Amino acid sequence: MHESLTQAQQGHHLRDGVTVIGEAVRRVPPESAELLVEITAAAPTAAQALRDNHQKTTHLAQVMAALGVQPSDLQTVSFNVYSHFAPLIPGLPPHALPAYGASPQIAQTGFPAYAGGVAAGAGVQSEIQFGSYQARNTLRVNVREPGRAGEIMDAATKAGAIVAGGFSLKAADEGQARKAALEAAGRDARTKAEALAAAAGKQICDAVAIHEEIVVTNGTYSALRAALPFSFGAGAPQVAGELEYYARVSANFRLV
Repeated sequence: MHESLTQAQQGHHLRDGVTVIGEAVRRVPPESAELLVEITAAAPTAAQALRDNHQKTTHLAQVMAALGVQPSDLQTVSFNVYSHFAPLIPGLPPHALPAYGASPQIAQTGFPAYAGGVAAGAGVQSEIQFGSYQARNTLRVNVREPGRAGEIMDAATKAGAIVAGGFSLKAADEGQARKAALEAAGRDARTKAEALAAAAGKQICDAVAIHEEIVVTNGTYSALRAALPFSFGAGAPQVAGELEYYARVSANFRLV
């Protein structure tokens, strides 16, 4: 009963209040960039695949060091070894075999015949043929000069690595940037609520409901707002290129 009354009271406050949306954008210059690269090596044995992968990784580190990437800026995210194998039955071509692990098919006439408890085809021994092993090393590369991210991506590719996706920009203090954007959006929401309440001859009291969201982009918000100016709120910067923390706060205030 107490919960039902509380919900009813909240609904009453929402009907008698004013709901506004506050927006704010805070621009922060990126301090670093981050990208993922992958080193793979295949060999007939697992030991050889690991040795080859280690040599390729060492070569990549040397190439990165020449561009100013320090050893501590290369961190292994995951390291795995995979085996590639196929079943072989003597006397049969590989294409005539089912995939390894598949169950034998039963004919429409029923189960296969057994003689003395031993299947008729038990004399054919299946064998697993291990063809090769692949060692895969995924590394995180921290680029301390964001403007050189493209150059480092090109160098990593030439060194034999595969770039996994693009790169992301990082701020020196991301938590502070998010907090500043949310606080500014909250102030914007309260300013709007005060203006609407004054126009109706009222004053705002406590906020009874607040919802927030924040989006971090690299100039995307500014570009979209330039193309669709009426779809976004005020306060967006006109210059793209830096990290943008866009905060949106929906708040409901009671009126008195």
